[in-house]
Amino acid sequence: MEINAVFEGGGVKGIALAGAVEATERAGRTFRRVAGTSSGSIIASLLAAGYNGEAMSRIIRETPFTSFLKRGALYNTAVIGPAIRVLIKKGLYSGQALESWIRGILLEKGVVTFSDLPRGRLTVIASDITNGRIVVLPDDLELYGISPESFEVAKAVRMSCSIPYFFDPVMLRLNGEAARRKSFAEQFVYMVDGGMLSNFPLWLFDEKKDGFQSPERRTPTVGYQLIGKTQPQPHRITGPFSMLQAMVGTMLSAHDERYIETDKFVRTVKIPTLGISTTQFHISPEQSEAIYTAGLTAGADFFKNWRPPLSTRPYIHPA
Repeated sequence: MEINAVFEGGGVKGIALAGAVEATERAGRTFRRVAGTSSGSIIASLLAAGYNGEAMSRIIRETPFTSFLKRGALYNTAVIGPAIRVLIKKGLYSGQALESWIRGILLEKGVVTFSDLPRGRLTVIASDITNGRIVVLPDDLELYGISPESFEVAKAVRMSCSIPYFFDPVMLRLNGEAARRKSFAEQFVYMVDGGMLSNFPLWLFDEKKDGFQSPERRTPTVGYQLIGKTQPQPHRITGPFSMLQAMVGTMLSAHDERYIETDKFVRTVKIPTLGISTTQFHISPEQSEAIYTAGLTAGADFFKNWRPPLSTRPYIHPA
């Protein structure tokens, strides 16, 4: 049976999502449309490109996440280096290493731009902090005068994963009509982590027609959410930049406690994150294996009892 899937963001905790995907496929479910925020966008993009749960799990678990934390030698100078980088680049790390990593993996499946995927197959969430709005990629790129089909999937994933102050924001330049009557400076917008505005976009595939849910057969949507309190991680505040980093880390961890309405709860795989934090890039192999297993177990438990809602069954008009 086909399902649509929406994956919550959670930085390093995305390892657990890979385990849940593998459990989903073991339960005989296949993925039709997929969407995600932050690390959830990584999982969604790999599925859209054609990776199965087993291959994806291997890729994710074998990746040294510390390799994403790259910056020039100048910016590694104690105390002042990171501060200078945030002032100049607006982030502690570039995010380029993450983009290159996902680009290479997608290229192995022949995927570069959104045109290499079936239309509607993949949706990625980012946050436009220049205009203060949620950006649904690739469709919303038209608002910026950019062709959705020619946009790189890896770039979209990087945008969705750009944790503020941790990774550089991704800058887009308006084109065509979108840039008319704007000064040079006004033609640039900054994109950051989609989790700033919608970390768990379960609403994406809940389409309605004329304000009413369509009675026709619909593919059911299942959400994959990372839950559980993060173990207290004391932050050493030495100045304004370490304070900003601490604030962002605290804000992102708050997503773990978000309340979900009853109608969404019944279609959500709840994955415990075992106290792993969003930016815990120095995760140990033991922790990585444990959180992956937590996702595998949560997915298996969910699909043992889950049944698609009646609204996804064929609609028969009364005589």
